[in-house]
Amino acid sequence: MNNNTKSIIRYLLAFISIIVLALIDQYTKFLVVNHISVGEEIPVLGDAVVFTQLHNSGAAWSSFSGKIPFLLIITAIVSVLMIYVYIKLRNNDKFKAVRVLIVFILGGAIGNLIDRIRYGYVIDFIFFKIIHFPVFNFADICVTVSMFVLIYLFFFKYKSEEIDAAFNIKKSNSGTAKSDSKDQI
Repeated sequence: MNNNTKSIIRYLLAFISIIVLALIDQYTKFLVVNHISVGEEIPVLGDAVVFTQLHNSGAAWSSFSGKIPFLLIITAIVSVLMIYVYIKLRNNDKFKAVRVLIVFILGGAIGNLIDRIRYGYVIDFIFFKIIHFPVFNFADICVTVSMFVLIYLFFFKYKSEEIDAAFNIKKSNSGTAKSDSKDQI
């Protein structure tokens, strides 16, 4: 199998995985909407963790509440950036975790994007009541956990030279970065 075929398969698997993650998110929200009333609490782990139904018209912790157009634009920009990074990232095992994390971020972003477009808010339902943590959903888990792991990897696991090599960035004699766009697929 040549490199182009491997790349096509990799992109196709990523696309399918993103769709599956968004569908899991939407299915969990469908179950919540059809089985839990807004404000009702269903114990999952006693009173420590409950399922409830909450409508969040903002982003994390209700930030930017009611600013749906702004959130749609930010989601689109971040998604395009993630797709760009996924495509630019060289296909080697060292950065496989980064590609997987990008897939989870995109799956979660699309799951919440669907809610914002359909309802004008995001359906949240997982509540760690014991610590009064903000209510969240499956998509939030995908995005938040993946972003924290991604940040950790780039700050603590990969060296600057490895990141440059992963994106095929070559330093010129003046110290500025140049990207060699050959062999990106």
